[in-house]
Amino acid sequence: MVAGSTGGWAPRFVHPGAWWLWACCLGAAATQTTNPMLLLLALGAVVFVVVNRRPNAPWARSFRMYLYLGVFVVVSRVLLFVLVGAKTGPTVLVRLPAVDLPSWAAGIQLLGPIAVEDLAAAASEGLRLATMITCFGAANVLANPRRLLRSLPAAVRDVGTAVVIALTVVPQLAESAVRVRRARQLRGSTASGLRGVPQIALPVLQDTLDRSLLLAASMDARGFGNRAETTRRDSILMGALSLGGLMALCVGLYGLLGESTSADGEQTGTPVWIGRGFVVLGLLLGALGLWWGGRKVPYSVYRPDPWGTAESLVALCGVAAFVLVLEALRDDPIAASLVVDPTVQVPHVPLLAVVALLVAALPGLITPALPATPKRAARARAFEESAG
Repeated sequence: MVAGSTGGWAPRFVHPGAWWLWACCLGAAATQTTNPMLLLLALGAVVFVVVNRRPNAPWARSFRMYLYLGVFVVVSRVLLFVLVGAKTGPTVLVRLPAVDLPSWAAGIQLLGPIAVEDLAAAASEGLRLATMITCFGAANVLANPRRLLRSLPAAVRDVGTAVVIALTVVPQLAESAVRVRRARQLRGSTASGLRGVPQIALPVLQDTLDRSLLLAASMDARGFGNRAETTRRDSILMGALSLGGLMALCVGLYGLLGESTSADGEQTGTPVWIGRGFVVLGLLLGALGLWWGGRKVPYSVYRPDPWGTAESLVALCGVAAFVLVLEALRDDPIAASLVVDPTVQVPHVPLLAVVALLVAALPGLITPALPATPKRAARARAFEESAG
């Protein structure tokens, strides 16, 4: 593998929607399993793509924070199990003193014997949530939030403005931490690690809040979030389409969850046409409502981001990875989770799932390389490195 391969295209940024679709599919695949081997493979695919296609921009420097957040989630899940989890495993690792709780808290065990099987199950569940958070962080790092806002339908520009401001909080938090730490180093402060957190927490939060307010003010000054005057007929029709689409989508998802198949292959739960039919109907009504609501909202199409072959390949890699993981887990249900009964067993890894996660890592190689860094940004980075 050659990092930084151009994939045959001229250097450019990939459409942010493609990155979000790829990340959402990979996150959805992670929700289907607690197999630690598959989750670690998914994490590896995400990290590989981010390392090779992360732009050199302030909003793209926060991926390390998402990894730290993932580690925090795993550790918190394990500690929560040790504190109040159900201890049922046979292989006791350590016996902590159990605390007796009143009768109204029956069923909750505080501390007690800690078994290897229960610890492994808790860690794998935490790893699944950490993988989903990392996928979300990868999309936030790879996709420029301002370019994403330009690509949203006009009817949801006001909502998209709020979402973009929310998405930029974490990248701005990382950038503010670097700025504050560099300023403290220039003043001769030597506090680092956990000792320096109480001293920089408040300045970092204040700087992040100020920058978020500045971003909101600049977007408002440029017309983002403004809504055109609509007639009563348009408002009623748009509301009816949106509400109808949402209700149909809820009914469809309920139907999909109720589908089941007997051992002999017969459909025994909710009929298939109810779940899938209402999902398609809800999506169509929602798309029609967005189109109708966005007809009279003026917006600029200056230099729109293209959706070309590279974007289609990124989206196809994400969708293919999700479908292949589902197929692999359907054929091999034991691989969907970590087997801890009666004892912890080596996770079974289907070959098809490995292929799926390798496909998910392809965007790190086949997408266009990033444009060259401007000289001014290079000089600023060199100054930061010399100051650090």
